[in-house]
This record gives sequence, C-alpha cells and structure tokens, in this order.
Amino acid sequence: MKPSIIFILFLFLLNKAHAQELFVYSEPASNMAAKSLGLRLNNYFNKKTTAGAYTYQFVPELMWGISKKLMLHADFFFSNRSGKFLNEGGALYFKYRFLSNDKIHNHFRMAAYARAAVNNGKIDQPAIDLMGQNSGYEAGLIATVLEGRTAISATVGWLHAEDNLDQKKFTYGTSNRNAAGYTLSVGHLVFPLQYKNYDQVNMNLMLELPGQTNLGSGRSFLDAAPSVQFILLSRMRMDIGYRFPIVNDLVRATDRGFLFRLEYNFFNAYR
Repeated sequence: MKPSIIFILFLFLLNKAHAQELFVYSEPASNMAAKSLGLRLNNYFNKKTTAGAYTYQFVPELMWGISKKLMLHADFFFSNRSGKFLNEGGALYFKYRFLSNDKIHNHFRMAAYARAAVNNGKIDQPAIDLMGQNSGYEAGLIATVLEGRTAISATVGWLHAEDNLDQKKFTYGTSNRNAAGYTLSVGHLVFPLQYKNYDQVNMNLMLELPGQTNLGSGRSFLDAAPSVQFILLSRMRMDIGYRFPIVNDLVRATDRGFLFRLEYNFFNAYR
C-alpha cells in the first residue's frame, strides 16, 4: 500500500475514533506516575536512503517518575549501521511539567524538556539526531490539550550537535550544528468504547508529524508517522509505527522505517 493511501486511510480512522494521551514518536506534556519505574524496548528498522537496505537500531530505555512534575529517561543506543552490532552511546532525557489546568473532561498542560546525548558512531548526515546519530544536547517546550478523549500535542525545541567521540567530527560546517525541531501529534482511543475496569485492552491510533529545520542551511524535513498502540492491564504497552517523509530537503542516512516498542511500568515501585 502506498504511503499516500495509508495517510488518507489513517485520517479517516481518526474521524471515527476517540483519543489517548500516549504518543509513540514524541512525549506529551504529562508525566509518568510519581514513584514509578518503567522499561522500554525500542526497535527501529530504518531504510537507507542510498542502498535501500534496512539497518536495525535497538534502544533500551529506563524510565523514572521522580515526582508528579519531574521524570527522567536513560537511553542506550545499539546499532548495526557500521556492519557490526555495537553500542554507540546513550542519552539522558528530563521533563518538567510546570503548568496544569485540569478539569473533569479536559486539561491543558505544558512542560519543559532537555536531552543530552553522547555517541561514538560515524556522523553521516547533516540532519541532527540525538537518538542514535549525534552527540549533543537539546531543550524545548511541550504543550498538550486533552478534550474529552481527544489529545493534541505540540513540541518545539532547539538542537545542537557536538563532535562524536573517538574524533568523529561533525563535517557539515560549524554554522550547521544547530537546528529547530518540532512535532505535531494527534492521538485517538478506538477501544474500549466504555471503560469498565483497568484490565480492558486499549487500542489507540496516532498520527504524528515530526520535523526539523537546520538553522544554518535552512533545509528541512517533515515526516508523517502513523501508528497503532495497545495498552494491556494499564501497565504494559505495545507500539507499532511507520515513519516516512513528506518534505525531504534535509539529507538523512535513513528517512523512513518501522518502529516496534514494548513497555512495562511498575507503579508505586518505592516509598
């Protein structure tokens, strides 16, 4: 099925569904539960833009709900893009929710986030990717509105690429080390139509539009990323998504691919 057909079909399904504030390719302004711990196993199957072959990236992620306003994620990057399956670095992600306007059937929340990443892999694209390609840091804001069961979230941030470890230089020019990142996300809950207990399986549909503009060259990309998500027993999660470009002016080593994620949360993990 062509990406354009998938996109149109997905928009049709969104009009028939209800929503959930758990996104696949981005984080909402809401935090994970306080005093909770979580584990994510992120599997990316990305298609090379030149050879057409797929590479595999495995990113285990440890999550800590420090309080109702603050959370911390630690990511570890493994990839076979060099021809061998190697650890290429890691990252820390912080999110602080500083605004909550909560009502019975809706809320509006805002959060600030920051990420710092180290990487020892080859730098082979001018696009900045702190989730497995570049060393560097980023910071930004997230705004999320939930109306009934329909969630819409917007993220905007600033990214900076450093040289990678082991003398791997950012060879695309000092003026191209900075970029603006942005994502618009919509999520809808398909099942259940009515909540009866916490053991019910939730099925959510998502459509996200992640993009980036290099502040030096002015070149950009914008992707469409439809996905389906299942929540089991309110603590287990499975995400399946596919990401592909709709604007592709900023060169990337891989510009499309599949995501398969498994997640488990431990609530009230400590006192």
